[in-house]
Amino acid sequence: MTEASVVRAEGEADKQVAQTPVPFTLAVDAMGGDHAPKIVLAGLETAIVRHPEIRILLIGDEAILGQALKDYPRLSAACTVRHAPESIPMEMKPTAALRVRGSSMRVAMEAVAAGEARGVVSAGNSGAMLALAKIIVKALPGISRPAMAAVQPSARGDVVMLDLGANIVCDARNLVEFAIMGEAFAQATLSLKAPSIGLLNVGSEDLKGDERLRQAAERLRDSVLAESFYGFVEGHDITAGVTDVVVTDGFTGNVALKTGEGALKLALGLLRHVFQTNWLTKIGYMLVRPGLRRMREWIDPSRYNGAVFVGLNGIVVKSHGGADAEGFASAVDVAIDAVDNNLNDKIRHRLEQLGMLGQPLEGKEQE
Repeated sequence: MTEASVVRAEGEADKQVAQTPVPFTLAVDAMGGDHAPKIVLAGLETAIVRHPEIRILLIGDEAILGQALKDYPRLSAACTVRHAPESIPMEMKPTAALRVRGSSMRVAMEAVAAGEARGVVSAGNSGAMLALAKIIVKALPGISRPAMAAVQPSARGDVVMLDLGANIVCDARNLVEFAIMGEAFAQATLSLKAPSIGLLNVGSEDLKGDERLRQAAERLRDSVLAESFYGFVEGHDITAGVTDVVVTDGFTGNVALKTGEGALKLALGLLRHVFQTNWLTKIGYMLVRPGLRRMREWIDPSRYNGAVFVGLNGIVVKSHGGADAEGFASAVDVAIDAVDNNLNDKIRHRLEQLGMLGQPLEGKEQE
């Protein structure tokens, strides 16, 4: 090959690299949630201030978004709008949502599956989101069931908990997978090098619980996760922060999550009632108000908004449907942390170490 040919070939290669599009940081379903698109756009405007380097593929009704974006100059400069004529109602069944071809949620998932975006955020229908993610984004090789993971407050700092409702019935292998994904999620979002892992049970003794829990514990003790595996934990250990990661099935996890939310609301309501009892308690409130304000910041639900469907070929984050702008921005924060800290690479690495990467599933675990 002549020198001129080499130069020409190198020039063509450089041109091809330059034409390769850089993936969007996130694809965002602008039409999902109780107050879309207003809250979604306001939340993204806040997120852009925190992460000025991100690029957003904003998906929804082009006419509505084009008009609304005039009020959000930072977001407008950082996003590209893609038209999606349909949206999925919050009450729609997942099976019906799968048939809505032009929905903003589906188009966002397709952008991730095609490699156009590294993750997706939506405040839309949870069941529809999980169903679309499984079919379009698909699970990582070696993961039989994606799980829903989120960060919760505890006395010792933030705690990762999963599954929170994606899988009602689980077997031992599913729980081991959740432990792998929970460890990676804690590393990516909480910056923990070696997070401790606990299996939620009715007692901490080795003989407690059903067979699937005991089998999962045995597998974890015999694996590369042995040093990180704490053992069984109980319900009160979640808020005590005994472990950094709490693993359970989706039924138990969802009940625990909502019981905790209800207990928190009850406690705050009782405090409010106590401080309004008489003039002495009102004076007492004035004295402790700075501390109460700080406590409220620690446990503010908007700070913990954003659950991740872990175990998929892309980052998929579910914001609460009723979240405010700050809450939606927090969900975007979670997605960006997962993207920037290579959450899925960490999961793949552990699966490979455990000999589970791409491993064919047998029997019941194949269902």
